[in-house]
Amino acid sequence: MTTARAGILVAASAVVAGLVTGVPAPATADTGPAPLRWTACATEARPTLQCASVRAPLDHSRPGGRQVTLALTRVPHTAKTFQGPLLVNPGGPGGSGLNLAGFVSTALPAKVAAEYDVIGFDPRGVGRSTPRLDCAPGYFAPVRPGSVPASLTAERALRYRAAAFAGACGDAYADLLPYMDTVSAAHDLDVIREALGARRINYLGYSYGTYLGAVYAQLHPDRVRRFVLDSVVDPDGVWYEDNIAQDYAFDARHKAFAAWVARNDATYRLGSDPDAVEAAWYRMREAVAGKPAGGKVGPGELEDTFLPGGYYNGYWPHLAEAFASYVNDGDEKALLAAYERFGEAGDDSNGYSVYTAVQCRDAGWPRDWSTWRADARAVHAKAPFIAWNNTWYNAPCASWPVEPLSPVRISNDAVPPVLLFQATEDAATPYEGGLSMHRKLKGSRLVVEQGGGNHGITLSGNTCLDTHLSRYLATGTVPPRAGGGGADAVCTARPDPEPLPAGKALRATDSGTTSGNGGGTLHGLLGFRG
Repeated sequence: MTTARAGILVAASAVVAGLVTGVPAPATADTGPAPLRWTACATEARPTLQCASVRAPLDHSRPGGRQVTLALTRVPHTAKTFQGPLLVNPGGPGGSGLNLAGFVSTALPAKVAAEYDVIGFDPRGVGRSTPRLDCAPGYFAPVRPGSVPASLTAERALRYRAAAFAGACGDAYADLLPYMDTVSAAHDLDVIREALGARRINYLGYSYGTYLGAVYAQLHPDRVRRFVLDSVVDPDGVWYEDNIAQDYAFDARHKAFAAWVARNDATYRLGSDPDAVEAAWYRMREAVAGKPAGGKVGPGELEDTFLPGGYYNGYWPHLAEAFASYVNDGDEKALLAAYERFGEAGDDSNGYSVYTAVQCRDAGWPRDWSTWRADARAVHAKAPFIAWNNTWYNAPCASWPVEPLSPVRISNDAVPPVLLFQATEDAATPYEGGLSMHRKLKGSRLVVEQGGGNHGITLSGNTCLDTHLSRYLATGTVPPRAGGGGADAVCTARPDPEPLPAGKALRATDSGTTSGNGGGTLHGLLGFRG
């Protein structure tokens, strides 16, 4: 599973303006977390937004020991009917949720949002929470070594680079790394719940946020009210196996992108044969290996640039324009602009540091590098788009300085009905994960977007999906059980976007709106590896 390497945070400085003054006294074993003190941190778009902080134990087995600080945002309820707090999480691990609260509060129907305090939060180590992890600033600075090793010598250099990152994390944060894990983050959610004065919480989690929510429900089933898990992690695969499944799924989405470009040959002039278009993309990767475009876009940066297209097809017109401009016209500036918009936005060293810290600690990873090599080669032979890129992204876990935990076993029949959303062609969290979670959460309901390939599908413009979401949050109503362990309700995916006029795509400021496919704001907040 890859992480949200950089969500596009809207007016971040204004959002966090009230965090310092909202810090309560440290929690103790006797008193628990102090009540929250909310301060105004409004933006023009979010005039009622408030900020606060809460302390939580670094080690939840020692509640009176060292504390960490968690940053929070809130859009308070306005209706007479109050259904409690709705905590929202964009995924990762490593994704900041501070701005997601404002988005969710405006994307939901006004009547539904008015009945909830919508709560965003930065998990431990993330963003405005403290201490903040940042193991190796500049780790993704261009031009880094190409991801596909041309020799054993090149592979050893990449392996050393990943091990050095792990070593840097251990050197800088030896005291924190044993407590950077999903179980600790789930206990933090309960600290937030208690500080909010709520007996139970409501929750909307995307991507990794679905696993965080499932772990919380496993630990505290009596404190679950309405839970929504969108784009669902397979809890049986955390995390090595889930990443391999991703490699195949992202390759399939890259092929879908190539087929879309081929269907729009009149615009992009790259040919009407999807295989030929895909071959042109790989020739482009070879070309930038020899001469990085604009001095910054080598093969690794190119992969990072086009990876967002596997998360959200609203980016396809923008990526296709850069692709065609480079191949047809030798335009390095267009490719550089695409990298700066999509690939460079992913150079979030804090998010990546938390990602590795949590995933490497959560579960066991192969320690023998020959296993990684054999798997990467086998996957690359069939699905070459990001097989090696994803391998190196996770390779620090092969030499992580803290021993792994055993993953939480998800099997829950003690919670109210949980509502799951899953697209059939999702690359970041493949469809089988939604089915797996559906089986493990007894009484859950699974709403499937048939033919959909985006990651994060509610509040993205699909009225059918959003109707199920809104009805559930308003009344607790879920679709009737279909039986058989599959979909309980099916929504048709929205059409792929239309091309944009030549030269317009990379100058557009909102990819979701200008592509005509919706969802751009949400996907900016979820990030590209979420």
